[in-house]
Amino acid sequence: MIRSKLTGLLTGTFFCAGLLWGAPVAAHGYGDHPAAQQFIADMAAEGFDENEIKTILRSAERKESILKAISRPAEKRLTWGEYRNIFLKQKRIKQGVEFWDQYADTLERAEKEYGVPAEIIVAIIGVETRYGRNMGSYRVVDALSTLGFDYPKRGKFFRGQLKEYFYLVREESVDPFSLKGSYAGAMGFGQFIPSSFRHFAVDFDRDGKKDIWNNPVDAIGSVANYFKEHGWKNGEPVRSNVVMRELADDSWFNDGLKPSLTLNEWSERGIKTRKGLNADSKATLMRLEAKGEFQHWFGLHNFYVITRYNHSRLYAMAVYELSQAVAEKRKKSTG
Repeated sequence: MIRSKLTGLLTGTFFCAGLLWGAPVAAHGYGDHPAAQQFIADMAAEGFDENEIKTILRSAERKESILKAISRPAEKRLTWGEYRNIFLKQKRIKQGVEFWDQYADTLERAEKEYGVPAEIIVAIIGVETRYGRNMGSYRVVDALSTLGFDYPKRGKFFRGQLKEYFYLVREESVDPFSLKGSYAGAMGFGQFIPSSFRHFAVDFDRDGKKDIWNNPVDAIGSVANYFKEHGWKNGEPVRSNVVMRELADDSWFNDGLKPSLTLNEWSERGIKTRKGLNADSKATLMRLEAKGEFQHWFGLHNFYVITRYNHSRLYAMAVYELSQAVAEKRKKSTG
């Protein structure tokens, strides 16, 4: 059933006389790559046509720029101050206000249906793509093939995403060479990788399509749904200040992203925060450098949820601070 459905889609709609979605017939790319052979066999075992998968991979191109980019992630080479300066510029904040104003009704509906604040949704899209201005220029099939077959460090993960991509192509009836994204294969306004698209993207405008590439309404709903499904707690804070009454052990800082100790347990260690928070709430203790000085914060549950979008405390801090900056500027502009 699965195989016949896919074959009908490919051969009936796009596959003709050796051409698949305009792909060249010449044998190059990854179709005959030694590391791709098991992948092709696995896809065939799941009902995909082996020759058609191989034809697509033959037209997938290795990109050295992708391999260079993934080896130098900003989160590992920048301080918090340097990272913050990338995303908290006035131009991006202004663009955030404009995006919010343009899609105010959609953001309000997303907030009501999913319990995720509009400013968080706006900030995610702002950090990821400057509100759709920079959604990536790599063909997704190139990015995932390059990383899946020529980046051993995380090859298994990206081969998994390539598999998800073939399912996405079939389910959404799209040309596999038409979709573009980041060097890591992330797509659309909110930069969803294929597995995230298949699990969390929604048809928020109810037109029968889940389009996060060209439709900001679907993108807004999809980001909100992602946060809801990852446990966002509506009305709860994201971070909190830190008051250290005793010398803290260096090992307590930046020890993973998921909170493990409660605020009460941190208090027993001599590290307190503002009043009014639930003492049983869990928090992670962070030390971040900016301009040669250290800032100390507690990351709470919702902070951890933001890191499920990108596993980086710098990223989560940037999203939160951008969300607050956009919300404040919009409030001032609307009176």
